[in-house]
Amino acid sequence: MQHTLIALVENKPGVLNRVASLFRRRNFNIESLNVGRTEKPEISRMTIVVDSEINKASQVEAHLYKLVNVIDVQDLTNQPAVSRDLALIKVQANQDKRAEVANLASIFRGRIVDVAEETVIVEVTGTEDKIESLVELLRPLGIVEMVRTGKVAMMRGNSSGVRYSPGANGNDYYVAEDEV
Repeated sequence: MQHTLIALVENKPGVLNRVASLFRRRNFNIESLNVGRTEKPEISRMTIVVDSEINKASQVEAHLYKLVNVIDVQDLTNQPAVSRDLALIKVQANQDKRAEVANLASIFRGRIVDVAEETVIVEVTGTEDKIESLVELLRPLGIVEMVRTGKVAMMRGNSSGVRYSPGANGNDYYVAEDEV
């Protein structure tokens, strides 16, 4: 079973390496890992998808909390959440095939973002299943290259789960449960 973990971490050098090393030491395969700054530039958000049993995912969550620069960890696996993946897919498409590629992309609410003499690049955002379905339809046309972001996820509605703010010394952070 795949588990989606969200980790809020301090935006400092070496944090990504420490998190990835934790997964390596515990012999977990990371299915996808996405990292980016949050609305607070000093904090980054990691979306980590791992394939594991529920008790092992809980162990990883507990071990993440032990890392110095980790502020908060949430397991979104069974929570109401919105998740998306972004893919850029370069497809063989001469002038005769471009309309077919554009039609396929539009069915999946994708769009053509680049056109060259023999290829086009399709951009599509959605669930992993949606993107996989488009990839399978484009495969017979000839996929030249593909890149995917991996899953990003966020709790739905008012269920943000945590709030974080600077600690007394201005450098540390504390986490407080939302009053929902």
